Amino acid sequence: MASETFDAIVIGAGQAGGPLATALAKAGHKTALIERVHVGGTCVNEGCTPTKTMVASARVAHLTRRGADYGVHSGPIQIDMSKIRQRKRDIVESFRDGSQKGIEGTEGVSLIMGEAHFSGPKTVEIQLNGGGTRQITADLIFINAGARPSAPNGFADVPTLNSTTIMELDQVPAHLLIIGGGYIGLEFGQMFRRFGSAVTIIQRGDHLLAREDDDVADEVAKILREDGIDVLLSTSPVSARRTDDQQIVLTIRDGSGQRELIGSHVLVAAGRTPNSDTLNLPAAGIAVDKSGYITVNERLETNVPGIYALGDIKGGPAFTHISYDDFRIVRTNLIEKGQASTKNRLVPYTVFIDPQLGRVGLSEKEAHEQGLRVKVAKLPMTSVARAIEIDETRGFMKAIVDSDSGQVLGCAILGIEGGEVMAVFQMAMMGKVPYTTLRDTVFAHPTLSESINNLFMALDES
Repeated sequence: MASETFDAIVIGAGQAGGPLATALAKAGHKTALIERVHVGGTCVNEGCTPTKTMVASARVAHLTRRGADYGVHSGPIQIDMSKIRQRKRDIVESFRDGSQKGIEGTEGVSLIMGEAHFSGPKTVEIQLNGGGTRQITADLIFINAGARPSAPNGFADVPTLNSTTIMELDQVPAHLLIIGGGYIGLEFGQMFRRFGSAVTIIQRGDHLLAREDDDVADEVAKILREDGIDVLLSTSPVSARRTDDQQIVLTIRDGSGQRELIGSHVLVAAGRTPNSDTLNLPAAGIAVDKSGYITVNERLETNVPGIYALGDIKGGPAFTHISYDDFRIVRTNLIEKGQASTKNRLVPYTVFIDPQLGRVGLSEKEAHEQGLRVKVAKLPMTSVARAIEIDETRGFMKAIVDSDSGQVLGCAILGIEGGEVMAVFQMAMMGKVPYTTLRDTVFAHPTLSESINNLFMALDES
């Protein structure tokens, strides 16, 4: 098979691959962009966009039920999952089509729909979606092929849902059993509880959200339990079977032994698997770690010169904004001839439960593990004027401050719009602004950000 020659090949049209392909083309590089299914990657098609669209529907249901607390009365709540699903589909399609039109409208980019794998050191073979194959080669290759939900173990005899398929349900589950207490399990758990499902979350560890401080994780568990979710910690699934009436019996083990849970649906939300196993990486000599993630240096280059990996497939924080920042690093270095790297990159993220958990920088536990001398500022949302006014007072604000320099090292904002408030701390950290400046800043009243004054005044008084 004869090979076509390009200046650059991008595998995967995700949040790094799409922008990178157009940037390369605008810089004069003849670029092939290969996409297996949909332009936009996980974020647009199965991740951020659809889930947060459905979270918004769930919040409307929640606020409608709470209407009487605000003096607003309404009738019985009815959940139309078909309408919720269609709203999600329409928004996803709009985002996806917009991205694809932008790519197809860029001169110098060839969008090729098909499954890619390496057939040689700098050669990629494509199984075209419409049939047939195509072989292309380039000196520069960028892999943005993402990851997928991990296949469950021990559930061969029962149907299970993952983070993609659960969003295609057209009915509210009677009882949703969720395996995994990470952010995916928590977001879907609270969502479907608000839609009307009974929900049980099964978590192997002794806390939810394993990367968080214990006080944060404990407060999250408290909030979910207040919402009527059964949270089982230090609990492991053992086996599952299906009854004659199509119920699912899940055997679990905790400190007291084994017992059975009966549910209508099971969501497995316990990890993701990189799509590196579909790429025939050995043909190009590309190294992976023991979990299958492609190994890269601080400039995102693999062990093979001229081949880079971006986004979830390289491991590390699996967030859309990190994938997009990977694109910026590569663009800076290869197109703008700069010196960008992943070293000391701040990794903000938001868990879209309600209230949100916004996080950036070091946790208190991480600071102590590094032997740092720190002070911890903490303020309950019950002390935040804006939260009281809108009757959203669950959670707390927490900041980690270096005892010597006064620099903010990290924060956890578990509260209404926690992700937005967290961004204020992130910008202060990037600008090396000491906490005293935030303490004395004049914020507009009454806003959530204004509470940062009180948070750091409480630190001085402690």
